[in-house]
Amino acid sequence: MIDFALNALDQSAIVTDTNAAQAVHETVELAEYLDTLGYRRFWLAEHHNTSAFAGAAPEILIGHIASRTQHLSIGSGGVMLPHYSPMKVAEQFRMLASLSGGRIDLGLGRAPGGDPKTTAALQPGPKAWPPDVFPQQVEMLIQFLEDANGLSGEQGGFPEDHPYQGIHAQPMGDESVPVYMLGSGGDGAYHAAQFGLPYVYAHFINPDNLDTALEAYRTNFKPSRQCAEPKVMLATSVLAAESEEEAAYLARPRNIWATLLMQNKGGRFPTLQEAQDWDLTPRDEAILPQVETRGFTGQVDDVLQRLSDVVAQYKIDEVFALTLIPDIAARKRSYKLLAEAAGLTANGLAAAQ
Repeated sequence: MIDFALNALDQSAIVTDTNAAQAVHETVELAEYLDTLGYRRFWLAEHHNTSAFAGAAPEILIGHIASRTQHLSIGSGGVMLPHYSPMKVAEQFRMLASLSGGRIDLGLGRAPGGDPKTTAALQPGPKAWPPDVFPQQVEMLIQFLEDANGLSGEQGGFPEDHPYQGIHAQPMGDESVPVYMLGSGGDGAYHAAQFGLPYVYAHFINPDNLDTALEAYRTNFKPSRQCAEPKVMLATSVLAAESEEEAAYLARPRNIWATLLMQNKGGRFPTLQEAQDWDLTPRDEAILPQVETRGFTGQVDDVLQRLSDVVAQYKIDEVFALTLIPDIAARKRSYKLLAEAAGLTANGLAAAQ
């Protein structure tokens, strides 16, 4: 048994022998499967103009997956808010919450999710929201969401003299949309602290800044209507197998891909066989060992123990497992092994699969 919530994060990775549409379908299939295993949340990433990931519109995929699941909270990991109007994001997630009975999480990020040229293409006009406007965007988004719950004045929503007082993000109702702040450095931690939001640290992006980020978050935290005290969530690379050898075999495509990405050679993920046959350059051989040590990969009991140790050390409340295996059956198997080792309570027929 574990004393933290176990969640999943998916990026709709595209493999060399598949395509973007299949990647998205496999994300949906994975969510349906994890819904039966006892995982708490299933979040979807936002990436643009990349050959590696198909998840460009999490708000649309969230609605589809929510309609095909019963237990999971479905969320964004995250919406890259600088691209969008706070009111429109509030309306999208209010609609999702209304349709799903409130099983919707809104994770926010400040990163562009793509290159500068793509960022410009995403904007409705000639200028993107500059980074220094991000806090005002977050504040306005929270105000629209609270207003939609019927709050106003000192209770939440917009102050009585606010120019947007009387403008509502529909559909209004009682379903809440909890907000989370994502980050892999100091800025996200600071914004999460200032707004009193749960902080989701992207360990799979930057495993080396956890101490600094959590210290900044906890030191600067201000209680809010959503959180009375700090809440930390860790999004990290996890791959569980029945043996160390099997884990290494399954992890090699992810490790090869990350090694190439660190050399600005990003592309689709190699298949399992392609990864085993990969002809490593001297530069690859120098980087690969560093990549292999990131995250939590190995025999399932060992993976869970190492993960639990980090959770205890840093007082983490929830963990998002990101499992990048270019084979949907193997990916589901990894999540199942982890769920069984963690003592999650299965829903439906998962245990028989």
